[in-house]
Amino acid sequence: MRPHRLLYGLYERRLARRLDRSATPRHVGVILDGNRRWARALGNPASHGHRKGADKITEVLGWSEDAGVQIVTLWMLSTDNLQRDADEVAELLEIIASAVDTLADSGRWRLRVVGALELLPEAVAERLARAVERTADVGGMHVNVAVGYGGRYEITAAVRSLLHSYAERGLSLEEAVEALSVEGIAEHLYTKGQPDPDLVIRTSGEQRLGGFLLWQSVHSEYYFCEAYWPDFRRVDFLRGLRDYTQRERRLGR
Repeated sequence: MRPHRLLYGLYERRLARRLDRSATPRHVGVILDGNRRWARALGNPASHGHRKGADKITEVLGWSEDAGVQIVTLWMLSTDNLQRDADEVAELLEIIASAVDTLADSGRWRLRVVGALELLPEAVAERLARAVERTADVGGMHVNVAVGYGGRYEITAAVRSLLHSYAERGLSLEEAVEALSVEGIAEHLYTKGQPDPDLVIRTSGEQRLGGFLLWQSVHSEYYFCEAYWPDFRRVDFLRGLRDYTQRERRLGR
């Protein structure tokens, strides 16, 4: 074994041993960024990066499971991404659908699609829905697959859904305005019934949210990693968890 690999392994195990398991985040959001740039750096097409990124997902979910994380939200495709070249989007959607099928077929995790399925091609939306159905009775870690997701779109859709529910109850516009509440909107978000993310990890060195879980991440901690998503390592993940456990979370108080 090469010396650097030996040292890396020792460092990784040390990080894992010293992690405060009592402070592990319940819900981790991950922005899977850098697939295209990773591929370009190697002189390969974007699809190569997307496939390598998809291959990384099961590995990272395994690390999360080992660490005691209960919910992981993976941002795989944004509403903005849908504006890219049509051929690239079609290929990316196929890669994502295949990755979600693989997660469902593993039988390890319970899946939920987090995003605007109505913006996706019907065949893709149905395929994702079927994958979710296959995991309905799985009792393991919950995995939210954010596809066709945008934070502004989600909040708008949640408010629209809430107002529709008021209309069905026969409320007037004035009554609906008075009834509008933070709790009411939260009940119509894609992640309703789940705790908000404690930690959000973004790969590729970009230090911005880009619209990821805008409503839910108001009290989240953020960890930005320089590695592109296909190169994301367990040591990077453990560093993110370590960083989180060492912070003092005031939650606005």
